[in-house]
Amino acid sequence: MKMVQIFLFVILFACNNTSSPDTAASKSSTEATDKMEKVANGDQMEPVLGGPADFSVTVEGAKDATSYLIGFVAEGHFRVDSSDFKSSKVNFENSKGYPQGLYYVSLPSNEFVQIILGKDQKFEMVCNSSDLINSMTVKGAKENELYYKNLKFESSYNPRYRSISTQLKGIADKQSGAYKTVLNQRVELEKERTAHLNELYSGNEDLLFVQFKKAGQNPTIRETGTDEEKVYHYRKEFWDNVDWSDIRLIRTPVIINKLKRYFNEITPQSPDSIMSSANMLIDQILGYPGYYKFITNWIAIQFEPTKTNLMDPEAVFVNMIQKYFTHERAFWADSVEVYGLQQRAGEMAQSLVGLKGPDVVSTNEKGETKSIYEKTADYIVVYLYNPTCEHCMKESPLLVDWYNKNKANNQVDVYAIAIDTNDEEWKAYIKKNKMSFTNVHDPTNRSIYAKYYVDITPEVYVLNKERRIIGKNLKVFQIDTVIERDRQGQ
Repeated sequence: MKMVQIFLFVILFACNNTSSPDTAASKSSTEATDKMEKVANGDQMEPVLGGPADFSVTVEGAKDATSYLIGFVAEGHFRVDSSDFKSSKVNFENSKGYPQGLYYVSLPSNEFVQIILGKDQKFEMVCNSSDLINSMTVKGAKENELYYKNLKFESSYNPRYRSISTQLKGIADKQSGAYKTVLNQRVELEKERTAHLNELYSGNEDLLFVQFKKAGQNPTIRETGTDEEKVYHYRKEFWDNVDWSDIRLIRTPVIINKLKRYFNEITPQSPDSIMSSANMLIDQILGYPGYYKFITNWIAIQFEPTKTNLMDPEAVFVNMIQKYFTHERAFWADSVEVYGLQQRAGEMAQSLVGLKGPDVVSTNEKGETKSIYEKTADYIVVYLYNPTCEHCMKESPLLVDWYNKNKANNQVDVYAIAIDTNDEEWKAYIKKNKMSFTNVHDPTNRSIYAKYYVDITPEVYVLNKERRIIGKNLKVFQIDTVIERDRQGQ
């Protein structure tokens, strides 16, 4: 399948949605999508409690004020508890214990003390406000002893590593003695960090800190092979250090940060590549219900139409829903929710980039039957709009200008479909905007239902000479770019 790999901005504010003849399915799809949002935000992740909790944080120089214990779930932060700084000290207690995870203790200075709450939640921490990390001492709860030992190491290590990396970038001759000397210095520095981490890990594998730290480590970049092969193996090994049996990690930033990096940085931004990365990841978590539920919902929501600048996010969304949100696999959803999502994915699946564009046969303003496939131009723009849509009011005149400039060569044409309107409103809009290309309207929307998916209006599709969809989710100014890329075989 030819995939036009181009980044395009999508208007994020909907003017209108295409009405589905099946209102029950439409309602169930909306409710299911709302639930997906909540699951993707970690709202339904059951915590693993530690405790009982009784810990104090003393920050020398801190003023008396209210302090908040702030926790993580997936991408969100939330207040777990509050207490008061008195004489530079704040104490938090909970007889049942707090959910295990990474937390911040807020300071009157608007800074934060980072802590890890694992099984043992009884400890004391003392530091100075002038240097929260390097002045920190911890008594009890080995989680935080190790955590701050690592933070102190990193505060010294990171500047040294950045300095050496900067030196390497500044040496043009990669075969020179100077380059090899600095490279060896970086290798030795990396060995120092590896030895430090191994010392922290040894005998402490059950601690949340260790699982958190291990999960955050990146795979080693292979020295041999092409750049493409190196990236592929890096992506394939990206999750190797994550213990999927440890659901506590969802209450630290490590999982969400890795998800964002995995999909936004090390995966090429095309639907095919994103689907491949998604399948590669989900295959690893099929046996871990908590992560399977969270990650499948998170991925689907990221590529839910209108929430990404990818040209064809529907391709990713359809793949996720049809493959993973089935009655057998979506154990958290009821049959109505699954039906609604499958119905919506089925509608989207008809008009993905690379597929042959469906024909539409509908009635123009003169009462004549008009078809997309009766048009003979090399390229056809299918334009779906609503006369009251604010963004349509901006794009329609631009489309008219584009059409008038290009229609003479008979290589392009426009088939415009009005949705969610009435005949009077529609005809007035055509006249006002001088839309001389083909205009059709079906009050029932049945002539376009499950053909060209539109989540927001206006929606622009481009079909090539073979009537395959080569572009969608476009602005008018992007039409020429998509057509030119197709002409050049890209």
